[in-house]
Amino acid sequence: MQISMKCSVAVHCLIFIHEAKGIAKVTSNLLAESTGSNPVVIRNILSALKKAGLITVPRGTGGAKLCADPSQITLYQIYSALEPDGMSSIIGIHPCQKRPCPIAQNIRQVLKAPYQKIEDSIQQTMERITLQSMIDDFEQLAHLSGSDTARS
Repeated sequence: MQISMKCSVAVHCLIFIHEAKGIAKVTSNLLAESTGSNPVVIRNILSALKKAGLITVPRGTGGAKLCADPSQITLYQIYSALEPDGMSSIIGIHPCQKRPCPIAQNIRQVLKAPYQKIEDSIQQTMERITLQSMIDDFEQLAHLSGSDTARS
């Protein structure tokens, strides 16, 4: 079970966008440098976040901005913007239902309810985590280490 790395890169970008407000114009190249990702990957992530209504990105010169207060943006919204299959992509079931084994033929039905409970629990937890809470965690850690993200 793994949540896509795109989600962590997106959270990184959103925190950077928040922290850089009024300090720096946030571009895909700047975010690529900060995240260690390819600028094309960053542009795809920003496009998905924009499509989900979480950020605005002016054409051309960049300058991404949050569309909502960070306390109103949840980790689940961020994840959903990047993962079109939603929670169903978190836990997979191997394809074996056409095999002659009775377990193979029924394993999908056996796992359907337990996996749904797990996915529902993950979603509920992600809905309780806001971008603001992650920004607060970042700022506390940055303060303790004496670093400042958008200025470095």
